[in-house]
Amino acid sequence: MEIKILFFAKLREAFDVSQEVIVIADTENKISDVLNVLRHRGDVWKRELDENKPFRIAVNQEMVSDDVLLKNADEVALFPPVTGG
Repeated sequence: MEIKILFFAKLREAFDVSQEVIVIADTENKISDVLNVLRHRGDVWKRELDENKPFRIAVNQEMVSDDVLLKNADEVALFPPVTGG
């Protein structure tokens, strides 16, 4: 399964990448599985995507939680919470 991941704002800066495609062998993956793959990279990945840190997730431009099942070629966007005034 190929998943395109987009990183925005602080996450893009921390990871020094705006997007990438990752391949996951299993055919039934949740967003939480993808996050675990990224966390296992260690260092900044583990720190910025820690389960206790606030960040938002969208799949194909729709806000979702991390228990959503992914399909091949889905686009996952990760970004920090946005505030405005």
